Amino acid sequence: MSSDSGFAVRGKEEAYFYSSEEFKAQANLTDEGIFERFKYENFPDYYAEFSELLSWYKPYSKIFDGSDAPCWKWYVDGKLNACYNCVDRHLAELKNKTAIHFVPELEEEQTQHITYQELWVRVNELAALLRDTAGLKKGDRVALHMPMCAELPITMLACARLGLIHNVVFGGFSSSACADRIVDSGSRVLITIDAYYRGGRLLPHKKVDDESCELAEKSGQKVDHVLVWQRYPGTISAGATLTEGRDIVINEELKKYYGVRVEPEEMDSNDPLFLMYTSGTTGKPKGAVHGTGGYLSYVTAMTKYILDLHPEDVYWCTADIGWITGHSFTVYGPLALGGSSVIYEGVPTYPDAGRSWRIAQDLDVNIFHTAPTAIRALRKVGPDEPQKYDFHFKHMTTVGEPIEPEVWRWYESVVGRGKAVICDTYWQTETGGFLCSTVPALQPMKPGSAGPGVPGIHPGIFDEEGNMLEPGCGKAGNVCIRNPWPGCMQVVWGNRERFVNDYYGMYSRLDSKDWHDWLYLTGDAGSMSKDGYVRIHGRIDDVINVSGHRLGTKEIESAALTVEGVAEAAVVAVANEIKGKEPEIYVSLKPGFESSEEFVQKIADAITREIGKIAKCRNVWIVPDMPKTRSGKIMRRVLAAISGKSDVGNVMTLANPEIVETIQNIVK
Repeated sequence: MSSDSGFAVRGKEEAYFYSSEEFKAQANLTDEGIFERFKYENFPDYYAEFSELLSWYKPYSKIFDGSDAPCWKWYVDGKLNACYNCVDRHLAELKNKTAIHFVPELEEEQTQHITYQELWVRVNELAALLRDTAGLKKGDRVALHMPMCAELPITMLACARLGLIHNVVFGGFSSSACADRIVDSGSRVLITIDAYYRGGRLLPHKKVDDESCELAEKSGQKVDHVLVWQRYPGTISAGATLTEGRDIVINEELKKYYGVRVEPEEMDSNDPLFLMYTSGTTGKPKGAVHGTGGYLSYVTAMTKYILDLHPEDVYWCTADIGWITGHSFTVYGPLALGGSSVIYEGVPTYPDAGRSWRIAQDLDVNIFHTAPTAIRALRKVGPDEPQKYDFHFKHMTTVGEPIEPEVWRWYESVVGRGKAVICDTYWQTETGGFLCSTVPALQPMKPGSAGPGVPGIHPGIFDEEGNMLEPGCGKAGNVCIRNPWPGCMQVVWGNRERFVNDYYGMYSRLDSKDWHDWLYLTGDAGSMSKDGYVRIHGRIDDVINVSGHRLGTKEIESAALTVEGVAEAAVVAVANEIKGKEPEIYVSLKPGFESSEEFVQKIADAITREIGKIAKCRNVWIVPDMPKTRSGKIMRRVLAAISGKSDVGNVMTLANPEIVETIQNIVK
């Protein structure tokens, strides 16, 4: 593992920004005693507080069981259901309250306001369909390859009601990427939609999943049923075709289940709720398994205490539900608290730079949760647009990647009008919920810094030898979490060894049963200032953070290697003004093949086909050879320096130092 740990921290510490007295007066968490209660020495007892936010069929007998380290168990013997907690329990008091505001991309189409009562009815009827028509039962895995639509959370909740393990695949992923997840999870049912809008165009989606099924079957996983939602009920859109005997139109089939009610399955706290695939440093993506009781209690607490969601708030998280942020903070966290959650189908700048702010004005959104990539894009295309609209955010969040102080200040002063609190949250697919953030009413914000560990999370910065660096020492290292927490993934689906090695292998005592001996390695380099605030400097492994989405360089390289004639491929990260980082690929060819524009396009097409447009490389450089060590290892550091137009350093120890200048001349 190549690591940036140990390098000196550059850049000054920014000044504090304090929450207003008005915000503090209404905040969910104003008790400073929480920091004393949630200190390291009191682990795990303090997590009893999070469990109290949920409704349980049967109370747990033990908060934490670490005997099978590091596959921690939470709220042992407790019984609950995630769907019941997100829907049923709100009906007595909130049945007529909007649970989901679905905003279509086309402005001439009406926003759907789905109440908790309607959500309950639709989830029950769909659960009956999944059980009876699709023949699904508790423990079965179900793949959902869907874009941003109201039907996606409805489908997730119907799965949770039955105890099915849902595996949501980001709608922008290719048929190949979707097939990989179907195969790995062993899903025999795929749920999709015929079409959706993006950038003003109705995109055909179903045909992607027809290809996914073909590819999955070639790899040994047959999909028995494809359940198809219709973007326009009663109509098959965008030329979608149906395969007889396999495909079922949900909107038509649901008519059989009018009025049917399904009792929620009583799930053990440690039964899996869902799989979420994330890029790894090698091989195929890995399926992070998230449990029911631990995960749901954690995201509910984070939504209440860090996002400060109240039942009367209108909350908009712009993240796609196909990523963990959408799972945790569009669906499960807000709905568990009885909140109103906004789901927007399309592009935040369509048809113009004011769209996001019109949505905020029309729905009276007062909590806004988005990624620095979106903030940078909105700032670039419409820096003055927010001032044209009448919306008022009390709270704003950033997620997915570090935000530059300059961009942070625009967000705070122009979007937040100098009144909104900002939480710059740091966490990962694997962690379920936040690791670092300020508690908005209790701790000041600091641009460019994620903040300290949230209550209950105790981070440390470690050097290569396993020594914890002193806060404020001016050095960066590997960001680790020193204690377990309920939101953390349970295991990698079907691969415990990979889970242990990737997340705990670097610093932990693998033979120990004592949780103190297990350090969770985030895979990020960071530093901690004297006040305990953490700054993230980037990945320490071969994962690129593109617009907040993690892409494994090995996956992109593997896609390029599917092109006949490609001998070697190396992907590096380059800076991008909007996306933060983007991939760039270097390729060398086998003898008998020559570089051409057509060959470059073949490689670019293969990457899009195998992974999706999100993995599109800024440039495809075909080079005569790669810079290599004498042992034959490709020196990606040198290629990254060439792409970044920076000093390549001493290359005379390479086996072929002359190739560096050749590549520099190609990349000019």
